[in-house]
Amino acid sequence: MLGLDRVIHEPVRLAILSLLAGAQEAEFKFLESALGLSKGNLSSHAAKLEDAGYIEVHKAFRGKLPVTSYRITEAGRAALDAYWAALRGAAPGGS
Repeated sequence: MLGLDRVIHEPVRLAILSLLAGAQEAEFKFLESALGLSKGNLSSHAAKLEDAGYIEVHKAFRGKLPVTSYRITEAGRAALDAYWAALRGAAPGGS
């Protein structure tokens, strides 16, 4: 358990990465709603994932409205896979 990636091990960041792993891209509003997070909480956790290189942030406009979307990176996908593998290995009888 000591070898787990601490960036991913935080439950909210794990949820964000897990959700993004199953989608090509997800908008801020969708993640906010799906995960039941406040804007500030989601922004803070997304920034930590971006700093780690695990997600990419895309900012654009839809008409005059700003739209922020997120995508998992290859490094993020590899880190998430390694995280799950480490958990399986740490579980009693895990392999």
